[in-house]
Amino acid sequence: MARRRRKRKGARGFRRIALAILAAPGLYLLAALVGSLVPVNRNWTEPARGTTVYLADNGIHADLIMPVRAQGLDWAPLLPKRDFAAAPRDARWVAFGAGEERVYLDTPRWRDIRLSTVWSALTGGKRVLHVEYVAKPGYALREIRLRPEEYRRLWAAVRADFALDDRGRPRVIDHPGYGCCDAFYRATGKASAVRTCNSWVADRLQLARVKTSLWPPFAPGLLWRYRRSALRDATSKSSVAPQGERF
Repeated sequence: MARRRRKRKGARGFRRIALAILAAPGLYLLAALVGSLVPVNRNWTEPARGTTVYLADNGIHADLIMPVRAQGLDWAPLLPKRDFAAAPRDARWVAFGAGEERVYLDTPRWRDIRLSTVWSALTGGKRVLHVEYVAKPGYALREIRLRPEEYRRLWAAVRADFALDDRGRPRVIDHPGYGCCDAFYRATGKASAVRTCNSWVADRLQLARVKTSLWPPFAPGLLWRYRRSALRDATSKSSVAPQGERF
């Protein structure tokens, strides 16, 4: 009799664990939906004039695209062209993305992804920053116009996430990048299923005091809030991101 009770308890315990495992994805998706709909800085309105930044998206990952120089701030001294294979000298824009180290460095193409890489991205790994000099962000999906003080706060928020060397400069990673114009840098903190590439962009916008989603782990939960890019409308539909297939 005691053995039967133990078996029943064991079966009930197993069912509870199985149900919890099955429920986890559903709860995550529900939290993502709520986090994407709930705004922060809800009273923010877009100004009629200001500095425009762009949001690009490959369906999974969002990039923040900023002018190389604007409002007296310049990315060029911090991100020197020598860190890049062949960044164009006349590039006027720089794109920023944040992600888990193994996902970024080991999977330049979708077919390169491995189960161990996915596990590292979900459970938490080192965060790195992907930086790319861009001639024109015609591939961007959305745009946001910012007041001078908002742009400066956004610039400072992105700048603060770079891990610095002894000279106070961003620490470039010894990696060839995905093409001519991009490089990887060490970042602060970790990336995980909670701290995703898309929530990183939302966090920078929140620090800039711009209206954004509370927690958008997926790109659509972030991009829906902003205007369609006029540059994209003016560019042919064949326009693609500078480095093509990538995270």
